[in-house]
Amino acid sequence: MGQMRWTAVIVQQCVLLVTYLLITLEAVPIDIDKTKVKGEPHVEGEKIENPDTGLYYDEYLRQVIDVLETDKHFREKLQTADIEEIKNGKLSKELDLVSHHVRTRLDELKRQEVARLRMLIKAKMDSIQDTGIDHQALLKQFEHLNHQNPDTFEPKDLDMLIKAATSDLENYDKTRHEEFKKYEMMKEHERREYLKTLNEEKRREEESKYEEQKKKHGDHPKINHPGSKDQLKEVWEEADGLDPNDFDPKTFFKLHDVNNDGFLDEQELEALFTKELEKVYDPKNEEDDMVEMEEERLRMREHVMNEVDLNRDRLVTLEEFLKATEKKEFLEPDSWETLDQQQLFTEEELKEFESHISQQEDELRKKAEDLQKQKEELQRQHDQLQAQKQELQQVVQQMEQKKLQQGNPASGPAGELKFQPQKGMALVINEVFVGPDGA
Repeated sequence: MGQMRWTAVIVQQCVLLVTYLLITLEAVPIDIDKTKVKGEPHVEGEKIENPDTGLYYDEYLRQVIDVLETDKHFREKLQTADIEEIKNGKLSKELDLVSHHVRTRLDELKRQEVARLRMLIKAKMDSIQDTGIDHQALLKQFEHLNHQNPDTFEPKDLDMLIKAATSDLENYDKTRHEEFKKYEMMKEHERREYLKTLNEEKRREEESKYEEQKKKHGDHPKINHPGSKDQLKEVWEEADGLDPNDFDPKTFFKLHDVNNDGFLDEQELEALFTKELEKVYDPKNEEDDMVEMEEERLRMREHVMNEVDLNRDRLVTLEEFLKATEKKEFLEPDSWETLDQQQLFTEEELKEFESHISQQEDELRKKAEDLQKQKEELQRQHDQLQAQKQELQQVVQQMEQKKLQQGNPASGPAGELKFQPQKGMALVINEVFVGPDGA
């Protein structure tokens, strides 16, 4: 319990998800009745896997946090630090006071991370056949460590790691939305391009099938507003197996605080929407896109967080949860619009997207043409060299035949030839063009 409480304090104090990594998260399916399942007791010191943040330096971030956890002084300072001390870098200065063993381990982690980044840079440069790599200059693009000092982990490194993770995680959902929008536009682009390849009759058939699938997908039971009483009562009844007349928000919170840390985190909230999503999406149906289902889940979670998470720390406390249940919106929410009821992009945005795709295709086509020209030029040079080689070989053969026609060289007492060339002219020419080993 000491470990669990400490991690919860960290998360509560740090508004950002960098410290959110310290929370114990267990992905338990929502359809399990927690009231009827006997949970295994938490083993003190047991290592629990944290979820991937999606950051490209996720492993480095986890390792640094794990090492800092082992230092008693740093843990105590983190417990008493407020949000501003974490954000303005004051907490990072406490790194000077951690044990020598911890600092040595952090130095090692940083050297490993720098080496990893250099390998990534080299691989990228090799792929475009660049030479003269300035690793030091290219390391500047990575903002989660101090590239000017690649050997030791200093307070500045911790400060940069916190700030980078802060910024990246704050923009993580936004990036996911942008990628989803591109995904939808690509789907529509490919559909339209496919229609262009069909004759009029086939095109009408495909258009009709497309409209039928859209209608079938939209024909689903009513979706409860995420976070509303109706939505939570449905989970209470169908997933938890409890009497809807006995619905109690406080009990509900404790049931779905899977790791018992006193918070509903983002994963625990998203699990609450599974029943609603199953009304709309079925992986067996051709018309249901599972990528869209995950986007729907993300939007539901964001909506509930905006309504309930008062201090914007991306965690919902029991107090925040109970306050939300007292609002009018909890009892009388607006209807919830699913993705199929929304315009995900405009026609202008699609045209701009297609223009970008067309530009990329033109660039790739030009590169392909340039490579083809290079290939043809190399083949031409190869053919030319082969022709020159054959001409020289013919000349040498003619010269050797003339020598033979003029008579054999004088022989020695034992009948051996006095003139024995070490290499024939043809062999010399062959070595010039092919190599001494015939390679």
